[in-house]
Amino acid sequence: MNINKNSHELLDKAIALREDGRAKQDMTIIKEALNLLLNMSENDPENAEINYQIGIAYDNSGLCNEAIPYYVKAIEQGLSGPDLQRCLLGLGSTYRLLGHYKEAVETLHRGVTEFPEHRGLQVFYSMALYNTGEYKKAMEIVLMNLMETTNDETLQYFKRGISYYAQHLDETWDSIK
Repeated sequence: MNINKNSHELLDKAIALREDGRAKQDMTIIKEALNLLLNMSENDPENAEINYQIGIAYDNSGLCNEAIPYYVKAIEQGLSGPDLQRCLLGLGSTYRLLGHYKEAVETLHRGVTEFPEHRGLQVFYSMALYNTGEYKKAMEIVLMNLMETTNDETLQYFKRGISYYAQHLDETWDSIK
């Protein structure tokens, strides 16, 4: 994943363009970034960071099917750290969006296993679990994230109960007596 200084500057430019296009919801800017990244990939096809950025650019363009192979390739090429977190989230959420729920659960499970503190991965994982019928586990993840992050006074008042029942959703008074 070594990039020379000029290539790194070009990659930074492409990322900035893509982020600007995403923020403005401007497909022209995103396509410009995507073309720049694709040109970079022609010169360095084994670069995980470039492939990862191409995946994001395709996702930002609404071209989810095209994003998948780039995300997968970037992971296989050894992407790590925060980029791997975001790549697993992007790949998993794209699988989910396209109805590939099994792949979404597998990808996002890897994400929450490797990065257990990443709430975005946890929430997308819970959505994929929901899509596969694992409602109890999905609700537990969402409720625990809610209780760990909310400042809402009403929810905080009931925090102990909500946190307990998040992990015991099927319990009733008769089952705990």
